[in-house]
Amino acid sequence: MPGKDPCPLILVRPSRSSVDDKLVVLVEKLPPRLAVTVHALLHSEDGDYWEAFGHYVSDDRGCVDVTKDASTGGSYDGVEPMGLLWSMKPVPGSRPGLRLRKKDVHTPWSVHISVYQQHMGGGFKDKVPLACAVAERWFMAPGVQRVNITENGIKGTLFLPPGPGPFPGLLDLWGGGGGLVEYRSALLASHGYVSLALDYITPKITGDTAQHVGNDYFEAAYRVLQEHPLVSSERIAMLGLSFGTSVALGMAVYSKVIKPKCLVCVSGSHIMPVNGSLSDVFAEIKKNVRNTRFDEENRVIWRDLLLPIPDDPSKKVDVGQIQCPVLLVVGEDDQNWPASESAEDMKQMMERAGNGHLLTVASYPNTGHLIEPPYTPHVRSSNFMVASSRTKVVALWGGQTVPHCQAQEDAWQKTLAFLEKHLYSTRE
Repeated sequence: MPGKDPCPLILVRPSRSSVDDKLVVLVEKLPPRLAVTVHALLHSEDGDYWEAFGHYVSDDRGCVDVTKDASTGGSYDGVEPMGLLWSMKPVPGSRPGLRLRKKDVHTPWSVHISVYQQHMGGGFKDKVPLACAVAERWFMAPGVQRVNITENGIKGTLFLPPGPGPFPGLLDLWGGGGGLVEYRSALLASHGYVSLALDYITPKITGDTAQHVGNDYFEAAYRVLQEHPLVSSERIAMLGLSFGTSVALGMAVYSKVIKPKCLVCVSGSHIMPVNGSLSDVFAEIKKNVRNTRFDEENRVIWRDLLLPIPDDPSKKVDVGQIQCPVLLVVGEDDQNWPASESAEDMKQMMERAGNGHLLTVASYPNTGHLIEPPYTPHVRSSNFMVASSRTKVVALWGGQTVPHCQAQEDAWQKTLAFLEKHLYSTRE
């Protein structure tokens, strides 16, 4: 109708993207100098809602550009192009102890982005937005194949990049929570790596909560990669997070089968009995259970279970024997593992042994244990099921939201650059 004001419009580019891609969020056709709230909402596979929002004022053209304009309040402040994603928290009234993790990598996270009039602090579901859009965030790129692996007694999921190959391979090891966690492997396959996510702790794998898999289990998984027709058998790396770091380091040093081209170790330690099995490792940890601490909210702090760093060489992996490049990613506020102390000890051990040139340390202040792919929400604490005993606790992971999320972005870029250098480069 003549004289009718144009309807506000919100544009999200790209509308379908990888979780590690940046978004452009534009709001157009607003009245000039209008106070608005840009809001993001995600419905998780667990049935919970996560949200983030920023306060903006439209410019003289009636536009808001989240990539360039500063938020003056909300869940983040300042110019934060991806603040609508990394600052997400469970909506008020949600169940306690939540952590946002992708389970089915065949489907995306659908993020509903809306713009509301005025600067709002909550109550979004009771208000009618001026405009809405949906952004799909994928861990698995088009063409990536997901294959269940059960051969040789192992349980895992193999992700294959599109194309004829051969590709570098990655053995992806998560931590003490157990289970088959696939989303990081799916994302790595999207970057051109055949990645095997391995389940190695849960009782259905070990057959008994009192027993754990032996070294031959990891060697069998490594051979799956070596023998796959799409994998370049001389270009295989291991990526370990938390307890997975200990396993990766131990296998790299002591296994006669596993000879990785490089290692990426996130939020972990080299402290474990030399040539010991997983059962030996857990038995050693249990000896120090008295060192468990709790904060004022009764959240468990486990980092002291491995402290002080032992002088006894039989109590830690002899990283002086490592013969491949290693990237250590360390959160200096890690409340779960003594990552900083372990990194310093590893550095000293390797320098004394003459292989210090193989070590790269990326250490981040005010960063906690859960260093996830970029733009995913920081979780300072969450519910945690101890795989070996099936007991539920609330674990304190550590970190402060802004520096932690900045660290996630930087660490991911360093990880991809490190892998490309050592697995794809022909100049080594």
